[in-house]
Amino acid sequence: MSTRVEETVDSVTQEFPVAERAEEQEAVAAEVGPALPLLDALEAEAIHIIREVVAEFERPAMLFSGGKDSVVMLHLAAKAFWPGKVPFPVLHVDTGHNFPEVLDFRDRTVERLGLKLVVGSVQEFIDRGELAERADGTRNPLQTVPLLDAIERNKFDAVFGGGRRDEDKARAKERILSLRDEFGQWDPRNQRPELWNLYNGRHTVGQHVRAFPISNWTELDIWRYIARENIELPSIYYAHDREVFQRDGMWRAIGEFSQPRPDEDVVVKTVRYRTVGDMSCTGAVLSDAFTVDDVVREVAASTLTERGATRADDRISEAAMEDRKKDGYF
Repeated sequence: MSTRVEETVDSVTQEFPVAERAEEQEAVAAEVGPALPLLDALEAEAIHIIREVVAEFERPAMLFSGGKDSVVMLHLAAKAFWPGKVPFPVLHVDTGHNFPEVLDFRDRTVERLGLKLVVGSVQEFIDRGELAERADGTRNPLQTVPLLDAIERNKFDAVFGGGRRDEDKARAKERILSLRDEFGQWDPRNQRPELWNLYNGRHTVGQHVRAFPISNWTELDIWRYIARENIELPSIYYAHDREVFQRDGMWRAIGEFSQPRPDEDVVVKTVRYRTVGDMSCTGAVLSDAFTVDDVVREVAASTLTERGATRADDRISEAAMEDRKKDGYF
């Protein structure tokens, strides 16, 4: 080290002794407070986003299917406004091919919390000839039109969704508040910056905003939070015996809308579901995770996202999710 540099270091050390600097740092830390544990920080961020949207928009709604992410999101909304009621309705786009256990859970939750439930029905659009069944039988990609119709009819200007960035690369690039144009479409190349947790909800007549309070959560965060908060979920999220058949590397459930082909053998396996969608496109995973703690351990060891492992509708193309989101999908 040169003499000039040594002199400079010595002068700084003399002017700001180590003990004094340590005391100043401790004083700042005491004033700011200790850093929140991860789950507390994620919860605080989500509640802040939910309250901001309710304060800024006139007619918000929350997508609620009975799936784990929407259950956690609704739990956060209930905490955000406790002891008052959740001040907005919940919206579900029913494909007509949903798991009955999940629909039962949805209805029980809505009744327990005293919520208004708005349902957009894929079947009604098919019956009117406004949508046609797909050749592969899945109805998940058909949800976009009923969703946009429900938003327009109810004049919702903000819609909460349970999308998370770790699920899919299209969801990873979307902002917390995501503007949709007059046609419900999303332009991934024209998104607003979100610096310092400032969220811009400005929109014009006909436009609306999608809000994603749990965007920064991971699947493991979701399950650790479910365990901590003792949140009830549909039973199919835990291991159970079910008749299944294998197709495209996934175990599909036997049901009215999900039937094996002649060359596909039906077997009984102990399975659970990591994500819940249309029965005709959602696969189960082999599992012995019977409790929430078992699931936490299983998810911690997994190397695949839940959508990548169990959703056939995301395998339609490399950019399947992004293409649907551009059209208005959630």
